[in-house]
Amino acid sequence: MHDLRRQALESHKTVSRKARSRLTTPASSKPNSPATSRAASRTRGSRTGSDDEDGADLSDETSFSVGSIDDVLNGDGTEHTTDTWRSELADRIEEVLARKGSTVQGREKCYKTYVHLLTAQYAEEEIRGKEAELVVAFLKSIKEEKSEKETVLAIKALAMTLITSPSDLIYEAASTPLKRTISHSASTSSKTAAIHTLGNCTFYGGASDDEILENMDYLLEIITSDGHTISAPDEPEPVTAALEEWGFLCTLIDDMSEGSEDAIEAFAEQLTSAYPAVQIAAGENIALLYEKSFKQIKPDEDSVNDYPDSEVLSDPDETPGVPKLLRLYPAYRRTDQLQHNLSALATLSTHHLSKTDRKALRTNFADILNSVEFPTRGPKYQNAISDETGKRYGSRMVVRIHKDGVMRIDKWWKLLRLKGLKRVLQGGFVGHYERNEVIFDTLP
Repeated sequence: MHDLRRQALESHKTVSRKARSRLTTPASSKPNSPATSRAASRTRGSRTGSDDEDGADLSDETSFSVGSIDDVLNGDGTEHTTDTWRSELADRIEEVLARKGSTVQGREKCYKTYVHLLTAQYAEEEIRGKEAELVVAFLKSIKEEKSEKETVLAIKALAMTLITSPSDLIYEAASTPLKRTISHSASTSSKTAAIHTLGNCTFYGGASDDEILENMDYLLEIITSDGHTISAPDEPEPVTAALEEWGFLCTLIDDMSEGSEDAIEAFAEQLTSAYPAVQIAAGENIALLYEKSFKQIKPDEDSVNDYPDSEVLSDPDETPGVPKLLRLYPAYRRTDQLQHNLSALATLSTHHLSKTDRKALRTNFADILNSVEFPTRGPKYQNAISDETGKRYGSRMVVRIHKDGVMRIDKWWKLLRLKGLKRVLQGGFVGHYERNEVIFDTLP
């Protein structure tokens, strides 16, 4: 991976308001649109819980969990209905910046309110011109680490500041303190939060192409060592966070030909983890890498006859409108063995796990296996045949935006970006998606 050089980053140009017409309504959206560790400890357990835990609400401003897939897709937002939040935010900003004489408990309360308000509201105008001072204040709390709660809240406040008002200067200022926390903090929660915010800062904070790839290497080292490289052995939370942020950053990379084999090998080892959250995050990254190893053949630009038949993939059901795919490179040499392992997880019947965890593993790995076998199929691809059309239902994963709007998640890169945004924004995702151009550009 260190020798990998990205061919190109996906564009992040501003999207006009008219682009929001890409949101469709249920009536006009066809359901058959096709798409798409080694254990941190071998002791069976579920310390990280399943993806059904937590929620996408704002009850805990320290959370980076997205909950179940239903929570991820839930479009309900959380907003204040009056303008009193503006004066409240102004007071909290003043309190953050006037740090002298403050107490740990006071900063905890202040940061929590700040995170809540920036999550529930798009407040770019309110923090404009103050971003640098806010970042300095939050980094001071992160470096001093007076309490676990203050540290985690400061890390989350840093992430919310950046996602509200991105700056090309924040990565340079924040990456070293965040990595110091990841490596040296005695708190697993602080390490985990810092990993997530490092991913956020890398994505939105002005990291160069090489820095993005270097951080993917850094995260992969955490994964392959089961947390040992950051003094967190047998701790699934940091490993899960590293897997999730690796996938989030990988969505920026167009050409993974040089790094795909080693990355999938690392993720395949994590499929044996004792923790469902680790297994699922590893599996989603595998699906993403298989998706990236193909490109759509566009009839007006490419001719199928220009490529060997072995490199051209067609939809096995010949569904109308499903494009042929061209294999760009082998994603992984031992695909047969990988499919066997994925199939075992998709049909898991062990009683060592809770019913909730078994369901999460089966559901997620059925999707992952389907995409590895048929890269034309994205997450939540329904193999069932419609009585009306006689065709498979196809990708049915959507995010509902209030009553009428629907965003279709038919590719793994879209799902991993959605999850990355939801980890930071929690229940404020819809409000930011509607008003924050940065968020809309991330999921166009």
